[in-house]
Amino acid sequence: MNPLLWILIGIVVFVLMFGMYLVGIYNKLVQLKNRFKNSYSQIDVQLKRRYDLIPNLVETAKGYMKHEAETLEAVIQARNQAMSAGKVAAQSPGDPAAMQGIVGAETALTGTLGKLFALSESYPDLKANENMLAIQEELSSTENRIAFARQSYNDSVMHYNTRRESFPDTIIANTFNFTAAMLWEIEAPEERENVKVFFT
Repeated sequence: MNPLLWILIGIVVFVLMFGMYLVGIYNKLVQLKNRFKNSYSQIDVQLKRRYDLIPNLVETAKGYMKHEAETLEAVIQARNQAMSAGKVAAQSPGDPAAMQGIVGAETALTGTLGKLFALSESYPDLKANENMLAIQEELSSTENRIAFARQSYNDSVMHYNTRRESFPDTIIANTFNFTAAMLWEIEAPEERENVKVFFT
C-alpha cells in the first residue's frame, strides 16, 4: 500500500477521533446544563408548595390578628412578588438577573414571614390554633426541603461552571454559548436561617 494513503487514512482517523472528542465535550456540557435546570425545578416545586401554604397561614391569622392587617397584606404582597420572580427564574435557571430577582424576592418574603411570626407571639389563641400549628409544621417541612433543593442546585451549578471553565471545554462552551450559571447565594445574613415557624 502506498505510504501516502496510510498518511491520509491516519489524518482522517485523527480528524474523526478529534471530532468525536469535541462532540463528547459538547454533550457533557448539555448534560450538566440540563442537570442544573432540573435541580432548579426541584426548588421551584418546593417554592410553589410554600406559596400555596402562605394564604392559608394568612387566613388563619386574620381571624386573630385584626389589628395587624398591614403585616398580613405585606406577606401576601411579598408572596406574589416571589411567585412572579420564580416564574422568570424557572424559564431561565442560572441566568444571573433571574437568580438575583428570585433571591431578592425570597429574602423579602422571608422577612415578612418572620415579622408575622414575631407578631403572632402576642396572640395566645392563635398560637394554640390547630390549623395554625398544622400550617406551621407544613411550612417547617417545606423550608427544609427548599434548603436541600438549593444545595442540590448549587452543587449542579458548581459542577457545570467548573466544567465549562476548564480547558479544552471552555473553547466549546464559548463557541456554543454555554454561559455561566449563577449559584443561589444568600446575601443577607438573616436570610441564612430558615423561617422560624414554631411558637415557643
